[in-house]
Amino acid sequence: MAEILEAPESAPEPNVDAAPASVPEVLRMTLRSRQLWIVIGFTVLVAAIAELIGKVVIPAGVADIVILPMVWGLIMAGVISSQKWKPLGLDIQAVANAMMTVMVLVLLAHLSFTIGPNIIVLFKAGPALLLQELGHLLGTLVLALPLAVLLRMGPATVGATFSIDREGSFAMVSEKYGTDSPQYRGVLSMYAFGTLFGAVTVGIIASVSSSLKIFDPLALAMGSGVGSGSMMAAATGAVASAHPEVASEVTAMAATSNLITTVLGVYVGMWVALPLADKLYKLLTRRKAQVDTTSAVRMTSLDVPHVAVPTWLTLGSVSVIGIVVATINTRSFSMNFVWCFVILSALVGFSIWISKLTHGKISAMLLTVTLGALITTPISPIADVVVSTTQSVPFLAICTLVLTIAGLSLGKDIPALKAIGWKIIPVGIVAIASSYIFSVIVAEFALGMWG
Repeated sequence: MAEILEAPESAPEPNVDAAPASVPEVLRMTLRSRQLWIVIGFTVLVAAIAELIGKVVIPAGVADIVILPMVWGLIMAGVISSQKWKPLGLDIQAVANAMMTVMVLVLLAHLSFTIGPNIIVLFKAGPALLLQELGHLLGTLVLALPLAVLLRMGPATVGATFSIDREGSFAMVSEKYGTDSPQYRGVLSMYAFGTLFGAVTVGIIASVSSSLKIFDPLALAMGSGVGSGSMMAAATGAVASAHPEVASEVTAMAATSNLITTVLGVYVGMWVALPLADKLYKLLTRRKAQVDTTSAVRMTSLDVPHVAVPTWLTLGSVSVIGIVVATINTRSFSMNFVWCFVILSALVGFSIWISKLTHGKISAMLLTVTLGALITTPISPIADVVVSTTQSVPFLAICTLVLTIAGLSLGKDIPALKAIGWKIIPVGIVAIASSYIFSVIVAEFALGMWG
């Protein structure tokens, strides 16, 4: 072993003037870049078609399967980027991938403008409502994460199981691990599963839980606030149907719980859930070499060029595309659409600038959410203007835009997503079911303590 570690006497002196071979060439996008305009063109086309298709509802017993325009956008863009006839070039997919990091911040900025006006809810909520967030955290980490490790999902486990992965999860994982990471693909898989089957899953679980008659209907209502409107509606409907005598209280409690989950979810996810999921994953795998579901594409990933898209160029692109998508979504045009994206771009641009200025010590994501919440609180002098302007653009329209961009970068990740494949079904079911049940148990205990 010593002989192997020793350098041979005849080893040549290193050439300090030579450029390191490992430094990849970076493609820097400008307004004249062909790849950028292809991404913009496909995004406008696909997002517009998705919005025109609209929401499709498939009856499924306890809860309907709802396919929203953002799902159509993700599917169509994914097909365009990965089809065999003429798939999008890796350079074009890399541009879409690079733009995603900024675009999810735009999505999160819009979400933050709903936090400020409702911040008073946190002060009025009792301990039972506040503690239910602990149930959502424990549910996914205690049951879903170990299951994903058992199924050998690899590092995608962290992204798929640190929460039930709604919109804010994209920003958390992309900032910490990047949009080309296994963790990000885990988020994407869980998001797609939750969007398509989350309402059905939680609706069945809530219905069964209600029929057992062992939980207070208000505790069942608190558990319904998982951070997703469709899932909340499905669970609330099941609980209200089983307890019609308190249907109005159940609906009000579920709505408040869902709002609290939305407000606290970003901070709990970034500071607690995601780091804890990462540590727990490493503990369960004991840092041993585990089969990585993305290994099939590691060699392919080396061929993906490194792309740099200036922040101002991404924000300008998302603003133009966003105005088009919002116009189609609402079937009308308003100057508020323009001002909405000006405000969103200013907030995101400022947050990224501060993050770079502090060399990443201040998170752009957390700064975006915090500033967005602060300027829309009741004490802010510009709150009414900001809220009325930004809410003119539907949140789901921005979701369609972001997921369409995500779809355009999917081609290079298809082998990895196929490797996850069926595993996301049991993991997704357990994640959603355990998040609901644990939250109900915590709420039941809290109600007994504080009433």
